[in-house]
Amino acid sequence: MAYILLVDDEDDLLWVVGRSLYDDGHTVRMAHDGEEALDMAQRQRPDLIILDVAMPKMDGFELCHTLHTRSNLADVPVLFLTGRNTIEDRLRGFEEGADDYLTKPFDLRELKARIKALLRRSPNNPHLSSRSAVLRAGSLTLDLHTCQAEVAGSPVQLTPAEFDLLGYLMRHPNEVCSSERLLREVWNYTPETAEPGLVRWHVMNLRAKIEPDPRRPVHICTVPRHGYILRTDQAA
Repeated sequence: MAYILLVDDEDDLLWVVGRSLYDDGHTVRMAHDGEEALDMAQRQRPDLIILDVAMPKMDGFELCHTLHTRSNLADVPVLFLTGRNTIEDRLRGFEEGADDYLTKPFDLRELKARIKALLRRSPNNPHLSSRSAVLRAGSLTLDLHTCQAEVAGSPVQLTPAEFDLLGYLMRHPNEVCSSERLLREVWNYTPETAEPGLVRWHVMNLRAKIEPDPRRPVHICTVPRHGYILRTDQAA
């Protein structure tokens, strides 16, 4: 079972979600604001962090960004659980490094399914295990041991979810991958929790980091009504 850090300024939510996760066998610690959560995460590295956006002292966006600047916490999966449900809020959450985003009100069963998917992910993702420590596709390079990414020799900083996605596409170059397939095979989401929009957000952010012009992608291209493809013939 996992150590989960639950961060929210609503005591009722902390109690309900924390109790349910505890009953499932997880170790759960709770924080009421971003500063307290960061201190707790630094003292004991969690396996997963679930956090709200609107909190005192340090909001969820700032906390998520700060976590990804700390080398010992940068690869900890982050799930936003929040009432902030606009497109702008979701986009900012993923830009700051979130791995998933679930809005309130929510079904506790869906939350648990998404938690299960995140906990099954990297660094134990079987799709990123290989005898080869380095993946290359055109001008893209991924080092699976150091979790470093490069585009034409220049390093780029990827979130864990972005790294997993790019690694999977590089293992399946010039192959069309549907959103449903990516949700299932990259992040282990089950059909009942699969949200195609999650792939779209991660692809958008990944393009912003690896494409010469994200509006005209040459690495990760969209195949209308079918999914995405990593084109190595155009990525050199």
